[in-house]
Amino acid sequence: MENENVRQITDSRVLAALAHPLRRRLMDALKVYGPCTASMLADHTGQAVANVSHHLRVLASGELVEEAPELARDRRERWWRLVSASLRWSTRDFESDPASAAVAGAAESINLDHHVGIVRAYYAMTEDERAAWENAPFSADKWLRLTPAELAELSGEVIALFERWAARDVPDDGARRDPVFLFAFGVPGRP
Repeated sequence: MENENVRQITDSRVLAALAHPLRRRLMDALKVYGPCTASMLADHTGQAVANVSHHLRVLASGELVEEAPELARDRRERWWRLVSASLRWSTRDFESDPASAAVAGAAESINLDHHVGIVRAYYAMTEDERAAWENAPFSADKWLRLTPAELAELSGEVIALFERWAARDVPDDGARRDPVFLFAFGVPGRP
């Protein structure tokens, strides 16, 4: 079942706001940890609180995050949460305007750099830091012969699998569960 809380981004200004590396990390932290204050996000990202606050305001102006006032214990405390559980965009939605197309192309490239950076950070860990995970991390690649419709079908199946795991009830069995980043790309290419 596909997640109904998916926002399709068609405004290049919103896409540009999202594409900034720190803003992307802030959105990831809100996905992983849930609603947070700017101080909590600063701790999660190693950034200054003032810098995080600025970037949260930019994300809020694009309606990517919103305040969660019901979580505040007093009037000075400001909590933030994601507006949508998931975001999508297609470069096709930006083709009619060269400036918007450039933003979409840059956003795609920055997004890929972000994904690869997370995987590289894992491999940069010490052996001791990676020991608990033993053979759990994986990578997989295959060369397939597909039509565009078949690739779209495969994409739907992979996304549905990711959604099933993301939406599951986390067992209350006392086991430690750390954030795990998972991504997949399926693109036409040449060996």
